[in-house]
Amino acid sequence: MRIAVAGSIATDHLMSFEGRFAEQIIPEQIQQLSLSFLIDELDVRRGGVAANICFGLGAFGLSPVLVGAAGQDFEEYRSWLDRHGVDTSSVLISELRHTARFVCTTDRDQNQIASFYAGAMAEARNIEIQPISDRLGGLDLVLIGADDPAAMVRHSEECRTRGIPFAADPSQQLARMEGPEVRTLIEGAGLLFSNEYEKALAEQKTGWSDEQILTKVGTRVTTLGAKGARIDRQGEESIHVEAAAVGELVDPTGMGDSFRAGFLAAHSWGLSLERAAQVGNATAVHCLEADGPQEYTLTSESLLERIERSYGADVAAEVKPHL
Repeated sequence: MRIAVAGSIATDHLMSFEGRFAEQIIPEQIQQLSLSFLIDELDVRRGGVAANICFGLGAFGLSPVLVGAAGQDFEEYRSWLDRHGVDTSSVLISELRHTARFVCTTDRDQNQIASFYAGAMAEARNIEIQPISDRLGGLDLVLIGADDPAAMVRHSEECRTRGIPFAADPSQQLARMEGPEVRTLIEGAGLLFSNEYEKALAEQKTGWSDEQILTKVGTRVTTLGAKGARIDRQGEESIHVEAAAVGELVDPTGMGDSFRAGFLAAHSWGLSLERAAQVGNATAVHCLEADGPQEYTLTSESLLERIERSYGADVAAEVKPHL
């Protein structure tokens, strides 16, 4: 199954401040705020939802196609993704902007001050899906993830026009998008991914009820954090899949992206939706137990062990032939 993942490509610059922001702010001077913090640690991580999902799919040996925009500073990141089984040939390189960047400082009380620079991501709206499909001899699925909102709408419109199956995964961009954009993005999607909050927000933005949205999409997948995931289809009973067993909790960043990678991998193998969610959950906890969205190691042995521990030997035996 040939899968393309369209969405953000970014780096996260995470800094730690051992003091407290509150102790540095004088309320009477808040209108003339000018602060500088001496930072003790800087952690630069590879991120962006499309790159994270592709990294996970690459771990399953699926050679996913990354679709997004980056800057001239992308080459080292490209090398990393290429080495982990990702096809980066369709990444648009901006001549003017840097790759998107998230910069965040966290104090000792876990308060955060952060900024997001969209950079080259704004040029993703210039990417056409059809030439990518032509280069590869066709696409079986395009996942449209959080990106420049205009790019997300354009990709979904093109997929519908050209008959290319697609999945909608608006994620955090739901907050920025208006109702007509959200309706255009998700209508006709074979899969719609969201978490619980985003599910409610999508219904509010579109003005469609849960039942109405199920008439617009094939399958609705809602991640529930520690409660696992729920799968809904029109006219069918909901499927609830418990979360996978967790060892040491390290960092939840990128869990949703790794869930999608596992789900899509199992979906591409032709497994049931329940099995796909179980594989997704087992993949997600690998990410949860690592320090960063692309720092986990996924092997056949580790995945099967987690699936067996969480869902039983029969489920692991069903997944094993595909690994």
